[in-house]
Amino acid sequence: MGTLVSISEAVAVRQALRSQGKRAVLTNGVFDLLHVGHVRCLQAARQLGDTLFVGLNSDESARRLKGPTRPLVPQTERAEMLCALTSVDYVVIFEEQTAERLVHILQPDIYAKGGDYLPVQDGGKSLPEAPVVESYGGRVVLLPYSAGHSTSALVERMLNASGPGCRG
Repeated sequence: MGTLVSISEAVAVRQALRSQGKRAVLTNGVFDLLHVGHVRCLQAARQLGDTLFVGLNSDESARRLKGPTRPLVPQTERAEMLCALTSVDYVVIFEEQTAERLVHILQPDIYAKGGDYLPVQDGGKSLPEAPVVESYGGRVVLLPYSAGHSTSALVERMLNASGPGCRG
């Protein structure tokens, strides 16, 4: 079971881990509707080190990223669901649109993201945190992507299942 911590608390935990020679892993996201793609990604990230930190986009950050109708689930509830997973050790809510600042502050040994963040030249999404990780000697790991498992796809399926004229 994970624990919701502030950024300063996360830094203290990270420093303790470093002094013990333990490897910290960080991943991040909105985690709006928790689905199997999220669970698989979090389990794979946890296997990369001794402790998994999950950066969670705040409600305002999620709105800036995903639009005015998101998040569907408030940040406190999203954090609680993430903390209930055995693969998650710590959850940190952050306000920025990307986790660059969080990565810079925590300096995890490994920064893990889903495989949809392949290099841009290969059709993937840009990973703005990568230069920060590389600047302090950390490692970026792209995890296997569970195609067809996304919150956006779930929302679209629910809207389509509700029938014509039901979109609000």
